[in-house]
Amino acid sequence: MTIHWLDEVSFSKARGQWRLQAGEILSVFDMYGMSAYIKGAIEELEEITIDFSKRVRGEKDQPIRVKNKRNARR
Repeated sequence: MTIHWLDEVSFSKARGQWRLQAGEILSVFDMYGMSAYIKGAIEELEEITIDFSKRVRGEKDQPIRVKNKRNARR
């Protein structure tokens, strides 16, 4: 299996699009006064998404888990 990598510009663009969409999904929590937690949640979700993508491409065989549980709760 060949792994295709994006160049840095394309990766940054895809990452930015992913973060914007994740922010839209999580914006529902603004109604409950939890907007302070959204940025940290997006960062943690991004990390586990990257770990997942590496795992399914066969690049990295390690558990997919939140690395900084404290930030995910703030």
